[in-house]
Amino acid sequence: MRRTAARLLTGAALAAATAAGFAAPVQAAAASGSGSLDVYPSTAVPGGQVTVNTAACGDPGAAAGDAAAVGAGPFTLAPSSHDGQAIGQFQVPPSAQPGTYEIVAQCAADGRRVAGDLVVVLSSAREQVYPRGSVKTGVGGALGPDPVQTAAGVTALAVAAAGGTWLLHRRARGDGI
Repeated sequence: MRRTAARLLTGAALAAATAAGFAAPVQAAAASGSGSLDVYPSTAVPGGQVTVNTAACGDPGAAAGDAAAVGAGPFTLAPSSHDGQAIGQFQVPPSAQPGTYEIVAQCAADGRRVAGDLVVVLSSAREQVYPRGSVKTGVGGALGPDPVQTAAGVTALAVAAAGGTWLLHRRARGDGI
């Protein structure tokens, strides 16, 4: 009973501290409307095209983008047909290394800075990678997947099967071996 009461008091104290101490910064951040930079696709391959957009710049929605972290350099975000959105594009350099890069934009109207992350990978998830070569199962194929050797093995098995059938047929007739 004492433990239950202590847990209830501790839980109530934590809830009160959370409501008083942590809710204010979250509400302040939401009220400031800082926004973010949306990166699409968020995962790209070297040489791929990336589109970024943000609603944080408001009207007229123009911004200067910077993808120097990934090696692409500056690009422009222009107002789009979407309400208050600025949109721009850049190409990931073919020499880009795998990793996570911060892409930033600075709003033309008020100088606000927004950022988003781009993940560079060596191969796209859309590219299916198929296995190549023979499977090492330990059954047959001791000499490798050579077609000539495979044909010779199949021929040897066929001759053995034909010979065995012929011997069983002679035995059944009573001719003996």
